[in-house]
Amino acid sequence: MAARDWARRVAATYTRNMHPAYTKSDGELVRARRALGDLELTVCSDGSFLLDGGAMFGVVPKPMWEKRAPADEENRILLGLNTVVVRTGSAVVLIETGIGNKLTAKMREIFQNEERLPASLAAAGVRAEEVTHVVNTHLHFDHCGWNTTLGEDGVVRPTFPNARYFAAAGELEHGRLQLERDRVSYLAPNYDPLIANGQLTLIDPGGKGGFTAEDERLRGPDILPPVRIETSMEIAPGVWVEEFPGHTATMLGVHLEARSHGGATERACYIGDLFPTHNHLDPTWVMGYDLYPLTCIEQRKRFLARAIPERWLVLFPHDHQVPAALVEWNEKDKPVLQGLGNRD
Repeated sequence: MAARDWARRVAATYTRNMHPAYTKSDGELVRARRALGDLELTVCSDGSFLLDGGAMFGVVPKPMWEKRAPADEENRILLGLNTVVVRTGSAVVLIETGIGNKLTAKMREIFQNEERLPASLAAAGVRAEEVTHVVNTHLHFDHCGWNTTLGEDGVVRPTFPNARYFAAAGELEHGRLQLERDRVSYLAPNYDPLIANGQLTLIDPGGKGGFTAEDERLRGPDILPPVRIETSMEIAPGVWVEEFPGHTATMLGVHLEARSHGGATERACYIGDLFPTHNHLDPTWVMGYDLYPLTCIEQRKRFLARAIPERWLVLFPHDHQVPAALVEWNEKDKPVLQGLGNRD
């Protein structure tokens, strides 16, 4: 299928759904803006990229998933790389940083990624120097790539010089193992420079992992200083994290909570790859990339049981067409975007 024909199929799929969440053309740098109480949310983007549709939908048969996510002639589907900027009044928090500019030429050819986050942040009026916090739900390269930037001089430096960076301690522990199953996903230049200059904080929720600053489980091949460990889940006022294992053992979701002018509490959650896109809302539509698919299914059910009745805004990391939406149960008790109705 020619690229132009495939693009038309993708556009037709989302036009057919006629949902208000489908509002942005493919090339727009800022994907969404909205207020959450007194928080200001802006969805920026590192652009789109391509991944194998079969891997993205695991054991779901292609005739079923392709109705929602059309594939090209190489079985690849179009995905997004969404970064959420949260302005709290006292902090500027970035959730995820896309793929970045450090991939090899071969990987760029495979993924067809666009490296657009710096331009997207500029379009949204966000300066790198004003970012105070960066949160990675996990340390796969497509979620933390712009943590650091490869300069023209060949040196990798932190992209946000005044920010504290946060990730799960268990993520770094797993990445250090460099297992055959997923070592391609853990690229040390995305986080080791942050350890070297003291900008990275690792979260060990409640201290249950027993991590210490000089823990051998966190040591890489290079000589690095001790890394800061915190057991608190709070990142900044109104921003806190929670473990949602399944995709990885210690993946984090990022909760946003604020008071509306009427006094009610409004909630949103950037859920990481528990639900990479709205097309994965069915709890059993897990990915081939998930390390623990049965755990992922149970965690999805746990999330939906809270998010739907409490009307959380769900922020999807890889949905280029629908970066944020409310979710509801349809007449078949399936989770769908609010207002979309029945989905087969």
